[in-house]
Amino acid sequence: MTIPPVESYDEIDSTNAEARRRAEAGETGPVWITALTQTAGRGRRGRDWQTKVGNLAATLLFTTDKPAGEAAQISFVAALAAADLAETCLGPGAATVKWPNDLLVHGRKAVGILVESGPLPDGRIWLAVGIGVNLAHAPQDVERPAAAFAEFMQGPPPSPRAALDVLAQAFERWRVAWEQDGFAPIAKGWTDRAHGLGQPCEARLPNQTHRGVAEGLDADGALRLRLDDGAVLRITAGDVFFGEA
Repeated sequence: MTIPPVESYDEIDSTNAEARRRAEAGETGPVWITALTQTAGRGRRGRDWQTKVGNLAATLLFTTDKPAGEAAQISFVAALAAADLAETCLGPGAATVKWPNDLLVHGRKAVGILVESGPLPDGRIWLAVGIGVNLAHAPQDVERPAAAFAEFMQGPPPSPRAALDVLAQAFERWRVAWEQDGFAPIAKGWTDRAHGLGQPCEARLPNQTHRGVAEGLDADGALRLRLDDGAVLRITAGDVFFGEA
């Protein structure tokens, strides 16, 4: 299986920002862009994402023929690849995925995923899939408890480049499955590792909040939330909390 080339920087504003600049200049990849530190790392919904030396910050720039609605499913591919990396380092069962694309290590967030996209003149879509992994350090002043791989390892965590090699291999396996067979194998892999299914949760959407029980994924990746009155609400964007502040 061929893995896209890797371009490395000592410091950059944001690997996603660099991928976007390249895409808007006509470059389509595939290429992994990684940096030892980011000066303006970003997470979902405009949040800051800290990258300390020893952690992994990387973005894959590539294109897809899938329509925009399906292209958004790549965030689940990224979450599964990150779960594979975590289990390679920490052992089976160490990682769970929380909708839409959080990766938890022993219940605490250890990976952030940010997907950005745009149209190409030929009708395809470029995708920038940013993945930040807390290998050596976890931020302290964050909304939800965070963890680093190092906290659960007897020896030192892998170097960012060694971790990226594992992540890129795993990403390619899941991406090929997604491109060839659609969302079904991705949904199964995600459900097998899902955090919180069947449990009460709170879905915080841009303009409202709903409470119910997380039932699972729809065929397109939306979360099915069973409300108290029995109705099922499809959650397509927002944050989901399970017993968290």
